Amino acid sequence: MTAGVSDRRPTWVEVDLEAIRSNVAAIRTRLEPGTALMAVVKADGYGHGAVAVARAALTAGAARLGVATPEEGAALREAGVTAPVLVLGPTAPEQWPLVAEYGLEAAVADAATAGGLAAAARQQGRVVGVHLKLDTGMGRWGLLPEECDRPWVEALLRGRLSPWLRPAGLMTHFATADAHPDPGTRDQLARFLDVVERLRTTGLLPGCLHAANTAATCRYPGTHFTLVRVGLGLYGLYEDPACPAQRPALRWLSRVVFAKDVPAGFAVGYGATYRTSAPARILTVPVGYADGYRRALSNRHEVLIRGRRYPVVGRVSMDQITVAVPPGSGITVGERVTLLGCEEGPGGRVCIGAGEWARRLDTIPYEVVTGIGARVPRRYQGAGPDGRESLEAPASR
Repeated sequence: MTAGVSDRRPTWVEVDLEAIRSNVAAIRTRLEPGTALMAVVKADGYGHGAVAVARAALTAGAARLGVATPEEGAALREAGVTAPVLVLGPTAPEQWPLVAEYGLEAAVADAATAGGLAAAARQQGRVVGVHLKLDTGMGRWGLLPEECDRPWVEALLRGRLSPWLRPAGLMTHFATADAHPDPGTRDQLARFLDVVERLRTTGLLPGCLHAANTAATCRYPGTHFTLVRVGLGLYGLYEDPACPAQRPALRWLSRVVFAKDVPAGFAVGYGATYRTSAPARILTVPVGYADGYRRALSNRHEVLIRGRRYPVVGRVSMDQITVAVPPGSGITVGERVTLLGCEEGPGGRVCIGAGEWARRLDTIPYEVVTGIGARVPRRYQGAGPDGRESLEAPASR
């Protein structure tokens, strides 16, 4: 489906790129001197669109970009983004050539990956920067601190493992920095600092140290080091008083495509799980679980129309939801419906944010926004004068 065709769908996401720039600028004011910001744009920019978000973040002063997979990094390169891109996740042998081909950096935690990346880099004739990944308490993947004395680690950090590998950084990831209370970040930081000191005394410490995600960036200045990795805060989705004021960058909108007045006792949707208790107007909105509007929200969520909340009634279908409004409301076909975002209403500003979605679904805001499907077109506001954002990191920061 071409962009022009998909843009006609009456269900869409609006992404405010000025909000992305504002969030980057606000977080940068909180960084320790000499600390740079990595904009994490994995999962298609948390559902916002990786290329557009990357351009906006770089314009606002982000120095680097982070992705989960080499394929995500390759997509940025093919869109013309030349800023440093680090693949944060583990990589498989079939992905190693992509890292070298597209000039990406990669996290490593084992000798096999380091050797495979070196071979791919040699074949491509392009040196690859690698960041040694430590597992200080996350428990997923990474080199344990006590394993840092292995011969391959010393060879890598001395630049002797392969002339095709450049030791670019040392990193870890915090498991509980967003928890209240936080049971583990200080312990993880202590383990990381112990490795840093050991490597420093032996002359093996690489130049770039990074550990902080959005939560740690806001709550623990002592974790800033050379670089912070900001994901959720970039999109205005991190709800914590320790973080500077953020602007949510995403709104999910639709329009009413059908409306009918029904009597009391009228059944709505699959399974007839909802019956009107009084006469009502039932609105059909063209969005469903295939778009990321979760079926678990059936009969337990709301939308905004004209700045007021109205209930989603009946089961969420694959492609449609139904909303109940008073029969005399005057709401009819063509009315805008806010699924996620804010509107001005009679009593002031009213919002249904990703945090509210997450609480209803017993999940986290990340899952909400990354779950918005690919068939929902993204429309961008606040682009540069030429309609595009910068493709490169700024010369100074």
